[in-house]
Amino acid sequence: MDDADLIARIAESGRAGTIALAGEAGRRRLAVAVPTLEAICRRFAGFGADRPICEQAAALDALAAIGGAAAANAVSRLIARRDVQGPTLVVAVAAAARLASPLALDRRLELLRHENPVLRAEACRCAGNSAEAVALIVDLLDDPNAAVHAAAACALGRLGHARALPALARLLRLAPSAEIVEAIVGVADDDAVVLLARLARSRPDLFHAIQDALQDCDRPLAARLAGRLQEQKSGGT
Repeated sequence: MDDADLIARIAESGRAGTIALAGEAGRRRLAVAVPTLEAICRRFAGFGADRPICEQAAALDALAAIGGAAAANAVSRLIARRDVQGPTLVVAVAAAARLASPLALDRRLELLRHENPVLRAEACRCAGNSAEAVALIVDLLDDPNAAVHAAAACALGRLGHARALPALARLLRLAPSAEIVEAIVGVADDDAVVLLARLARSRPDLFHAIQDALQDCDRPLAARLAGRLQEQKSGGT
């Protein structure tokens, strides 16, 4: 079906059809589908406090895949109006983080304090850099949940707060990921730069992420090590 047909059928379909068609709109990155996808989420407002609403989750995933300001603002409105609740709120906040949705400060702070650790972790990824939010994220460095601790460290690293460096360096040694690599570059000292270069040699799956991070780092040592990594890669091919 063409794009217009697909959008029209999203609104008219039953549960299975809505989920499948929303997914297709996301795969096609149909910006014109954003109002329809937002309307699907609003249709189920007030439901889902204790169970996932699959139609909402599919629409939110599609909005995240479509991207752009319209999708970001739609997700922001859905969260602000509390149209999405319970388990599906995790999907909404993850979409907001992916889209850099402009969430209101009071809602961001509420999410950072949420009892659900999955929501606290996702909230760190879209918390912004207000003084109030940063103070809460610093507190979350001591969160007993490992995922929240890691998300808080990454959030502070992306914001350039050096307090995150010890936690990020430890995570880079114990559980390295592309997110941690990207977050540490803004606060890296020479020790962290060396750690990144060593990791690139032992984790080929992270090589490109680390090389990009070293090239973005403003420390002279980072540029030298990025050059050496490139030479070694070229020599090995």
